Amino acid sequence: MTTIYLDHAATTPMLKEVLVEMTAAMETVYGNASSIHTAGREARKALDEARAILAKQLGATANDIILTSGGTEADNMAIFGVAYARKHEGKHIITTEIEHHAVLHACEKLERQGFKVTYLPVDETGRVAVSAVEKALTADTILVTVMYGNNEVGTLQPIEEIGELLKHHPATFHTDAVQAFGLEKIEVEKLQVDLLSASSHKIGGPKGIGLLYAKAGTKMDSLIYGGSQEKKRRAGTENIPAAVGFAKAAQLMAEAQPKTRKAYEQYKAILIEEFTQAGIEFTVNGNEEHMLPHVFNVTLPGTDVESFLVNLDMAGVFVSSGSACTAGSIDPSHVLVAMYGKDSAALRSSIRFSFGQGLNEELVRDAGKRTVNIVKRLT
Repeated sequence: MTTIYLDHAATTPMLKEVLVEMTAAMETVYGNASSIHTAGREARKALDEARAILAKQLGATANDIILTSGGTEADNMAIFGVAYARKHEGKHIITTEIEHHAVLHACEKLERQGFKVTYLPVDETGRVAVSAVEKALTADTILVTVMYGNNEVGTLQPIEEIGELLKHHPATFHTDAVQAFGLEKIEVEKLQVDLLSASSHKIGGPKGIGLLYAKAGTKMDSLIYGGSQEKKRRAGTENIPAAVGFAKAAQLMAEAQPKTRKAYEQYKAILIEEFTQAGIEFTVNGNEEHMLPHVFNVTLPGTDVESFLVNLDMAGVFVSSGSACTAGSIDPSHVLVAMYGKDSAALRSSIRFSFGQGLNEELVRDAGKRTVNIVKRLT
């Protein structure tokens, strides 16, 4: 039986070209980028080239890119860094109810430290209103952090409009673009963001490396202390092979972006077609107009997410839900709770298909048919 991996929003297999680049770097680039001898200079050159490639994908300069251990660290660095650097100016933070836990849990910790956090609601499509951001702003607001695209339902947020709003307010603006980087055309100047997080393993690169774009002049404390790496913003000897792999993955994604987006939209259409023709009941979650191309979250009434995922796994279809499994029990997705309310039946019957490299229309159609068979058996 052919297994079909449809959980690319969780993580992606590494691209072969990335493996080749990283292997070469591990074999030949062994110096410390802070050393002044030849081996060190070669490491610095490889690091600088990787940073420049990553910056290009955002319309940024290389100096604006801080390499991190991943999206979680980038989010934490942005949130805690700004909060601590600007706490004398105010202690109010604005975010949304549907953020990744790397943002939500960071904000919750800041609340325990005396900061005030406003968690904005979203509509039934998972989108926050710009007017809600505007209404929540106060003279004490020092940070607004709103994700670019949601990891569970794929809804895109009005980042450019919020950026325009904040032109007239001194708050620092951060966006978690982990799910969007590589699939959306992102220009930080157009978005008017001060900080942006991205991660390598979501785009066919290695795990353990990400980036934080930090606009020049953004006030932000460091979280890791030691050497003077990353222009004294993030200490620690740089992981050159991972940086090289991240840059290669970003470059490949940028080159293939139009073709990739078209393919993923077609995959969504195929799943909808299979479900429709089979006559099963389903509802697509998210915002049809403002949506990431690779995320397809669907409610299948009458199914139970826990048993459904197990059955899909046994059928060789690897997907996920937004639910959190803790000690054998499943807690409902906080994103779907924000969209539909805590009593909605959709919380127990929604799953996420997410697309990536290595798929084709035949595999996706096969996955759709296997899913239909399980739905009919369980309902």
